[in-house]
Amino acid sequence: METKVKENRETGKRLFLLLAAALASAALLLGAYLWHLSAVIDKRFSTRRWSVPSTIYSDSTLLFPGQRINEETLKEKLRRLAYRTVAAEPGRMGEMRWQGNLLEIFLHDLDMPSKRRDGFPVKMDIQDREISSIVRTDTGETLSLLEIEPEEITLLFGAEREQRELVSINQVPAHLKYAVIAAEDSRFYEHHGFDVRGILRALYTNIRHGEVRQGGSTLTQQLVKNYFLTPERTLKRKLKEFFMAVAMELTYNKDEILEIYLNEIYLAQKGSIAVCGVGEASRFYFGKSVERLSLSEAAAMAGLIKGPNRYSPYENANRCRERRDWVLRELLSNGWISPEACDEALAAPVEPAGYAAYGKKAPYFIDYLVSQLPVYYDPDDLSSRGLSLFTTLDTQVQTAAEEALDAGLRQLERNNSALRRREDGEKLQGAVVVMQPRTGYILAMAGGRDYTASQFNRVTQAKRQPGSAFKPFVYLTALDRFTPSSVLSNEPRSYDMDGRTWQPRNTHPVAEDGLTLRRALAVSDNLATVDLAVKTGLLRIMNTAMNFRFSTPLKPWPSLALGAFEVIPLELARAFCTFAAEGVQPNPLFMRALVDEKGNLLEKRHLKIERRVSPEKAYVMNSLLRSVVTEGTAHSLLSMGISFPAAGKTGTTNDNRDAWFVGYTPDILALVWVGFDNGDPVHAEGSVAALPIWADLMKSIPQYISGRWFRQPPGVVTRTVCRESGGLAVPNACPETVTEVFLLKNAPGESCPVHRYGHAGGMGGGVPW
Repeated sequence: METKVKENRETGKRLFLLLAAALASAALLLGAYLWHLSAVIDKRFSTRRWSVPSTIYSDSTLLFPGQRINEETLKEKLRRLAYRTVAAEPGRMGEMRWQGNLLEIFLHDLDMPSKRRDGFPVKMDIQDREISSIVRTDTGETLSLLEIEPEEITLLFGAEREQRELVSINQVPAHLKYAVIAAEDSRFYEHHGFDVRGILRALYTNIRHGEVRQGGSTLTQQLVKNYFLTPERTLKRKLKEFFMAVAMELTYNKDEILEIYLNEIYLAQKGSIAVCGVGEASRFYFGKSVERLSLSEAAAMAGLIKGPNRYSPYENANRCRERRDWVLRELLSNGWISPEACDEALAAPVEPAGYAAYGKKAPYFIDYLVSQLPVYYDPDDLSSRGLSLFTTLDTQVQTAAEEALDAGLRQLERNNSALRRREDGEKLQGAVVVMQPRTGYILAMAGGRDYTASQFNRVTQAKRQPGSAFKPFVYLTALDRFTPSSVLSNEPRSYDMDGRTWQPRNTHPVAEDGLTLRRALAVSDNLATVDLAVKTGLLRIMNTAMNFRFSTPLKPWPSLALGAFEVIPLELARAFCTFAAEGVQPNPLFMRALVDEKGNLLEKRHLKIERRVSPEKAYVMNSLLRSVVTEGTAHSLLSMGISFPAAGKTGTTNDNRDAWFVGYTPDILALVWVGFDNGDPVHAEGSVAALPIWADLMKSIPQYISGRWFRQPPGVVTRTVCRESGGLAVPNACPETVTEVFLLKNAPGESCPVHRYGHAGGMGGGVPW
């Protein structure tokens, strides 16, 4: 008997040891598994927790007294910036009211690199499309300058196409944190990743109602399910969810888990883009940062988590309000808000801010920007790091450029049936680029008439003959030896060109055998221009062009003077900027600053300018190109409503394959090109095909038209000369005189050789050979 008892004891002891070993092994395995899960979770969240698209913004908009504006485009811009029209005086950010001559607006916050300010109310008095005053209505202060926030142009998405604004737990107001907890997991701060009481309560509620009314998952379980698990409903997946929730609770404290959750939850669908996180959703639904959400708005947002599409105020305002009210009552029952606060929030209406679905604005500009960025930044970073790119784009100018181009091409097709094509890929095309000459900022870029039909950017990718638009570089080179009053030959001549005989012809007959340099450029006389080019030196002209950084090949042939060699339109615009910037050539800039997800300035693009021409020569060229507008091939601008001082050059190539106008003031420059991609003729010159587009564009952006002209620099003098000979006018002898500008170094010093003795004494220029 004793032996049997002893054997039983030994057996029990062995079983106990085996059980203890099994339990210890299971504990070790469970610990190892939880440690593994913790490592997986930590790896996911300790570095970058989310893939956040980079956002591309336009430039901000400056408004000031004395500035002329286009009220229609300004209204449209404000609507795109989510300003809502209200009947009463604006009392909240994002509200505006137009009353007669007054624009009242409560500005949004401004958050740009090195520029941050809270929103405030202002009142602008606009008289005859000009701002007469700007007053801050909360303080009565008169403002000399007002800055409107940049406009979101597009997003650079990764594979998930999710849009979010990351927020820290310290940014989230307490009533939003508790609203989310009340709606999703009221015992969040009490459990350790799973909640047995919550599971039993949900089970009881669902059995009592005969349908699924509540879920038993904790907030932590929801988080791991969304991040790490598939949506399948299996026991294996549920067990993994359980253990991962525990592992997450062991890895992070409650506030860290809540922060991750608040940045992760899916809350809306904006077109094809998923809106995730309370930071982005607060702007999407209420047009404000998460810190500014009221209790009512916070409860409404918390109510969305259960079903963002079902409870969206954009889809069903009544259903959204019912869900919000339930969340408010849950907050009250948990003692997280007072009865008074609950009643006030229950009485508040649900008022969404309104939104515009994601769409690609300024697509040619964006494509150009994106093509340039990989030179400086990793493409994966651009689509996942949540960077903010602040560009030079002015959306009002961009809209005006697109509309002017579309309207101009349609008008050409209406006027000439030979220009009409059925297939999109064969239609008449055009391109517009608008720049600030002194900075090189690209304000607008339209690389074609329809981006959906053709993504080929004719501003940056096309190579086209500039025709007469190249002539200013001939005349610029000639200024060392010729003056605006020098008389050029207009007689037909033949030239040897690479072993062939070439004879230029004028597009329109010019009666004079000789005409001044100014007149020759104004009317775009081909014979006089080629004669000038040969006398100046074709190699010198080619070197001038190369100094302006044209990247396309050029040859020192006589046809170079007439723009027979191809150029890239953006490079031609950049070259003309040199004249408008008084001799300094800017580098085209598309981006002003880059900011990381924490608001740190990564890069600020500095102006890169190089002097190409002396201020004196630039002034003379501006004067010569002004004559193109006042008396030359662009003189019809006046009849098109352009009364401000402007300069520019038309361009037309052989068989009318390309039509150009590059026009500018001291403040703005725009290049317009019209043609067919396959080289078919447009049956119109630059003055007919391109010039009206330029005029319509300029009339649409009065904020960039100051009406000022260039100041005459030292080294330039004014003289009265004989129009016939170019010599100094002889009083009472020269029948026609003109006041002309000259470089001081080669201003005429002798009296008119034709009339100084009272008889014809031969022709002579201002500079003797």
